[in-house]
Amino acid sequence: MDIAADCEHRMEPVLVTPSQPTPAHTLCLSNLDDQCLLRFSVEYLFVFAGHVDVDALRTALSRVLVDYYPLAGRLGPGDDGKHVVDCNAEGALFGEGFLPGLTADEFLQGSAIAKPHESWRKLLRGAEPQSFLGVPPLVVQVTRLGCGGTVLCAAISHCLCDGIGAAQFLHAWARAARFEAADHHVAPFHDRWVLRPRCPPCIAFEHQEYAMNSFPSGDERAATSSLFTGPLAPVSLTFTGAHVQRLKDRCAPWLEECTSFEALAAHVWRAWVRSLGPPSDLRVKLLFTVDIRRRVKPGLPEGYYGNGFVLACAESTAGQLAAPSGEHHAARLVRAAKEMIDDDYVRSTVDLLELRRDAMPDLSASLVISAWTRMGWRTWTSGPGGRCTWAH
Repeated sequence: MDIAADCEHRMEPVLVTPSQPTPAHTLCLSNLDDQCLLRFSVEYLFVFAGHVDVDALRTALSRVLVDYYPLAGRLGPGDDGKHVVDCNAEGALFGEGFLPGLTADEFLQGSAIAKPHESWRKLLRGAEPQSFLGVPPLVVQVTRLGCGGTVLCAAISHCLCDGIGAAQFLHAWARAARFEAADHHVAPFHDRWVLRPRCPPCIAFEHQEYAMNSFPSGDERAATSSLFTGPLAPVSLTFTGAHVQRLKDRCAPWLEECTSFEALAAHVWRAWVRSLGPPSDLRVKLLFTVDIRRRVKPGLPEGYYGNGFVLACAESTAGQLAAPSGEHHAARLVRAAKEMIDDDYVRSTVDLLELRRDAMPDLSASLVISAWTRMGWRTWTSGPGGRCTWAH
């Protein structure tokens, strides 16, 4: 579904700079920010059924960049080989488009959200991933629809924000667009040294998420590579409350107070394994993000919008997961992996990334899940323009 084939760009994007002077300094990234895994931008798409004032959005962006001034800077190399943000107020990239052949209802009710299309790139011109250095870490495009509705797209460098941090920024932008007082809202916390490595670094765990001690045999490598030879297609599925409760009930006799995430993650992990049909003795992993803001000691400061998560790793043989009893087996593994993430584990992860700058997650036979259920997007959609949806 080529929804953006006729998107018109009548003018070049412009740089939006902070509306007031901002601190000019170099912001050091944490090891969690600077890991190879995150050197890309996360793209957000919002569809408003009503009219959105583009000038008001641009003006509000200029105001909110005063507080979130690193998003108006540029990523670059630091003296010690790590990347830093040059807070130079150069600005975020802001573009406009016009898509007369599409209405908000067609976008929202059709298959566009379920099956993203490459043509969506035209709804966010300037976010092409030629490099993550020296380019605006924030790119925005506002596209007017023929019905009077609006599509708002934003790309935010993952090196600067995780999902919670991006939501914090987008909420602040929305408040600025509505001229809400910011007195009772949390100010962004910029300093990343709260997650600095220890001296000397100490890796105290195996960290199977990074495959430090995982050296598969030739047969295992062959079995793994054969799993991913077929084409992949994006799909969107909806689990109702009744579906989730049914999954939790399946685990109830063996796992007390099973959470929705544990039940869903276990179910999806098992479905993934069963669909691939790997050898029963092949070890497979589930990697998922865990918010560490309240798991480290002391907790991360309020308003911290950098990357405040680490990867948890559950591991099992494919045969154990596919077995009839695999549901509660998988859920127990998910809970154990989640509960392992404490202050010691986080500090060990930070130290690992200090010693191994090129560390990447083990994706050889792994499913990766990221939970976005508590980002608070619903409260952001209550601004002018009516109902809204989002995708990433």
